Amino acid sequence: MATNLLVTGSHGGDDPHVESKHDALMHAAMLGRGGYILKTRNWTMKPTAKDANNITIPAWDLVVEGRQIYIAAPTDVNIQSGSQGQKRRDLIVARYALNSGTGVETVTLEAIKGKPSAATPADPDIETGSIIGGAIVSDLPLCRVNLDGITITSIDTLVNVMQPLEDVWDSLTQRSTTWRVPYSSDSILLTRIGDICFMGGNVKFNSSGQNNYTKAQEKLPEGYRPVIVNTPVAVFGGETTFICYGEANGTVTMLGNPNSAYAGCTGVWRTADPMPAA
Repeated sequence: MATNLLVTGSHGGDDPHVESKHDALMHAAMLGRGGYILKTRNWTMKPTAKDANNITIPAWDLVVEGRQIYIAAPTDVNIQSGSQGQKRRDLIVARYALNSGTGVETVTLEAIKGKPSAATPADPDIETGSIIGGAIVSDLPLCRVNLDGITITSIDTLVNVMQPLEDVWDSLTQRSTTWRVPYSSDSILLTRIGDICFMGGNVKFNSSGQNNYTKAQEKLPEGYRPVIVNTPVAVFGGETTFICYGEANGTVTMLGNPNSAYAGCTGVWRTADPMPAA
């Protein structure tokens, strides 16, 4: 007869009612059912070739289908030597295994050898069953090792970094400021959401001046500057054609003539500036 368990509650006494699968299900519901590097220890590090037969996996923290994997120290995984005139693609995986007899769960780092080919090597088959769905063996691909003959030509990281909630919050947080427009006494609203900036509004230009990539005195404020040089941050239209291009240092370059006109403005771009304070 099935029993309804209150996992996050006391049953009294020493009733061992909480199992690893309960925590894993909760984690999977919050983090997703995929496999990820956690943004904790060594998350920026990549697998490297120690020599022709050993790949070093960083001391990562990982999660797969809600189950946390802790690699305590950089770990070498052995691969077989390549063959002259042949290319090969090996996969290194974190292999989850459940001993159905004892109920013991383990994770090991394994190298899965690809089939050699003179021209078109392919990834080897791996265990793709769902742990939550009841699979007793399941592989999380960590990296692909590309060989040409006996030489390791490259290593591709295959597992993504899980962004923490603080980063997600920053990506949804809105900040705003204003920017004084060249040739005008008016300012335009700048709004940033995550790393995307928006500019928009209407201005009255006070004077005229033909510009051929002329530098403006007015700089874009910190926190709203574009990643790419010569990004169109403000395009004014109406009774004039006047464009302002931005740079990562805040410099604004002007093209066209504001023509002492009224004008509407639009602009959108990506920034790499640190998020401005609220």
